[in-house]
Formats: sequence, structure tokens, C-alpha cells
Amino acid sequence: MNVGRRMSRQVITVLPEEQITNAHKLMAQEKIQQLPVVKNGKLVGLISERDIIKSYPSSATTLSVWEITALIEKIKVKDIMIKEVVTVHEQDSIEKAARLMYDHKIGSLPVLKGEDLVGIITETDLFNLMLEMLGGRRPGVHFSVTMPYQPGQIAKLTQAIYEKGGDIAALSTFEGDTASTFIISAKIAGIEQADLEKLIKPLVIDLLEIGTD
Repeated sequence: MNVGRRMSRQVITVLPEEQITNAHKLMAQEKIQQLPVVKNGKLVGLISERDIIKSYPSSATTLSVWEITALIEKIKVKDIMIKEVVTVHEQDSIEKAARLMYDHKIGSLPVLKGEDLVGIITETDLFNLMLEMLGGRRPGVHFSVTMPYQPGQIAKLTQAIYEKGGDIAALSTFEGDTASTFIISAKIAGIEQADLEKLIKPLVIDLLEIGTD
């Protein structure tokens, strides 16, 4: 799945010439921590709440309130924004977006089409996708099993579930504890927990967990 299918298209942005106090108010109002900085439809930077707070004078300053206010009002978004922004393109994979967020320790990525900003993808978007992948919002019996890393293992398990009348609401795979194994996590409707447990145990190395949401 590509980023364009999961990104938010209504992107809240700020201009480079905007005062940082206004950018900070906008973040608070919209309950966000970062703002893409756009000029003529092109992404030119990114400003975060952390950057803004760091630019405020220290509480130990001897300046008066009026002097501090006058000083802060002179600071523009362009003065403190990040200019080398980590981005993705709308045709990039969700996996790439997640990897970039993790590697760079950031909570969102502006999404580009060519040089134009067309969206943003956030940690929340990825969490929602994970819920879908794991069937978190659908009823059923969930289980996780360890299986040998060999061709046909997923087909063997899903075929057995199908023949028993089960409906696979979600299925995901994860790395196992060793290179020769992998983990399947799934949610099944149409089969009672006890019957499902009896069905899958002979087909797997280990039944790690099973339960009903």
C-alpha cells in the first residue's frame, strides 16, 4: 500500500514570514506539534513546537516582559525552521514512511507529488493502519502462532481455517525468534475459540496466544 492512500490531504501549513508566536498558537489550536512551511505551494521547511519553545528566552533572563515580547515578535518561522526536511512521495510505500519516522525519530512526514506538498502522514495514521491489519476493530478470535519459515505455511493454515468455515478478518506476519521461524497473528470469525485452538495446534510450532476481543 502506498502513502497516498493513507495520508491526510488537509494539510495545515504556515508561511516562512509568519511570526513564531502565531505558528505556536496554530499548533495549540489544531493539537499538532509540527507545521510544514510552504511558499508558493512548495515545501521549504518544517517547524516544530520544540523548535519554537527552544527559541523563547530563558526564564532566567533579566529582560522585562515588554522587552521579551518585542524580541519574540521579531522571530519569524523562517529563522528557526528546519530546512532539510525528511519527506516521502505519495507513491512511496507505507513501510518506507514507517521506517523513516522510526529512523529519524519524527512523528510525521510531509508528502510530495513532484515538488508540491499534497499531504502529510503521521504516527496516528500508521497506528490506525496497524489496527486494521490486526483486525483491532472487528469481532472475532485472535491468535498468534510460531511457524517454520518454509513455503506454503500460510496457505496450509488458512486453508484449514477456510475448510472449518472460518472467516479471516485479519492476518499479519512478523519475524520469529530465530531466522528459521516466523509469527502469524490473525483474527478469525465463524469459529469458536476452543474449536479454533484444536484446529491450529497440530499445524504450528507453538500457539503463543489465543483469545476473544
